[in-house]
Amino acid sequence: MTSAYAERLNGVGPATRSAIAEVLENARFEIIPLKNAVTQAAHLPSGSVITVTASPNKGMEATMDLAAELAESGFEVTPHLSARLHRDRAHLEETLDRAAELGLRRAFVVGGDHLHPGEFFDGISLLRAMEEIGHPFEEVGIPAYPEGHPVIPDAKLEEALSEKQPYAHHLATQMCFDAQAIRSFLSGARSRRIGLPALLGVPGVGGRLKLLEISARIGVGDSVRFLTKNARVVTRLLGPGGYDPGELLEDLGDSLTDPLLGIEGLHIYTFNRCEATEAWRQEYLEALR
Repeated sequence: MTSAYAERLNGVGPATRSAIAEVLENARFEIIPLKNAVTQAAHLPSGSVITVTASPNKGMEATMDLAAELAESGFEVTPHLSARLHRDRAHLEETLDRAAELGLRRAFVVGGDHLHPGEFFDGISLLRAMEEIGHPFEEVGIPAYPEGHPVIPDAKLEEALSEKQPYAHHLATQMCFDAQAIRSFLSGARSRRIGLPALLGVPGVGGRLKLLEISARIGVGDSVRFLTKNARVVTRLLGPGGYDPGELLEDLGDSLTDPLLGIEGLHIYTFNRCEATEAWRQEYLEALR
């Protein structure tokens, strides 16, 4: 155990250690369709669940192409299906047919950020169309926003989550560093009868300039949208002192096993730093034992 972990975990009891280890072991890894994606994914454990983002600049085809490569390598792949990146129902049918051909069992449905949507304006419209058409997925995930959304009012987010629940199997939270915000969000969702299991969205690890590097590589439009939606996260990641995802898990403590909150695992935003992120996860798991 490193001295940093030894000091931080000194006062953490065995039940909390066990809870942290459990969510670390039930982790999914998000990657971006960039040239290094397959090489980086190779550093993840065989059979890991990998989610592949959808970029307005690259289109759904880039997401599905990478999903095909990763599925062939033995990973459990979850493509992000972006409502706004599908031109119409026929385009959606093409995506669903390809997912079936690839044997994909999971999907993550998002509204998406494309400024000129086609037939589907938001996630719920895509989910309804998928249900009508029929799809091959045994598990469908949807996003949730513990600290709100920069352009969507909180009331609208709450309404959308309720509408999507019948079509989904879990929710994954956007990146957040505030344990109390996560507790409050999940408590509020449960009080509104949102029973979907939750995966906590946490950034992976890497150099301080990684976000800026990724920002340059994914294109100006995508970068502006990402930085706008995740301003608090970017400020924290690029601030002094660096960042360790374990700090949030330790702050959550016993909340990780609170049945009311229903936290089942992690959704790790790797920024394609899979090697560094997996090394951190393994080191942290060892320190918790």
